[in-house]
Amino acid sequence: MLPSLRLYQLISPSLPIGAFTYSQGLEWAIEAGWVTDQPSLYAWLESVLKHSVGTLELPVLIRLHQGFAQADSQQIDYWCQYLCASRETAELRAEESQRGKALAVLLPSLGIEIPPSSIDAVKSTQLAGMALAAQHWQIPLDELCSGYLWSWLENSVMAGVKLVPLGQTSGQQLLLSLSETLPELQQQALAITDESIAGCTPALAIASACHETQYTRLFRS
Repeated sequence: MLPSLRLYQLISPSLPIGAFTYSQGLEWAIEAGWVTDQPSLYAWLESVLKHSVGTLELPVLIRLHQGFAQADSQQIDYWCQYLCASRETAELRAEESQRGKALAVLLPSLGIEIPPSSIDAVKSTQLAGMALAAQHWQIPLDELCSGYLWSWLENSVMAGVKLVPLGQTSGQQLLLSLSETLPELQQQALAITDESIAGCTPALAIASACHETQYTRLFRS
């Protein structure tokens, strides 16, 4: 039971790493009229889940979890650098490092020692800190993956609810319907080969790049 409770803490919106301050280009997509209602928000989030979160972020998280289990700093460094290199815009790269640095500050205060050989990796992306915490708290890999997917989905849906805007009921309906896609995504991520790990979300990249110069905005990305 305790590992599950630690997972809830790790993926909670109250974790002080600022996850709720990022929209990953969604704010510009709404400003541009690409996303205007519940169906179009569903389509946007489903696309990002299928072509980035499930094919890039989750497989990298799995490999980082394995890297910390084996104390393999070379593997940890490689996949952190791979993830950061896969981020197409300055905002997306900054988001990775900002979340990573925040988690690197938080973890020692929670009793999780960061290996000196991996401190730069942990500072570079939130996924490394999550993988390290999961190892320390003995959170099973499948539960970590499920928790990460849910955390990403919840943050993204809530950003859309605020920005479109939509009612809270619409947000819950989106969570209900989109969460049905998560088990299959997780199984695919567990089976993906190293050579197939990649993201392909050109609309998100365009939206993120445009968001960098958006005149008025609520979110950092």
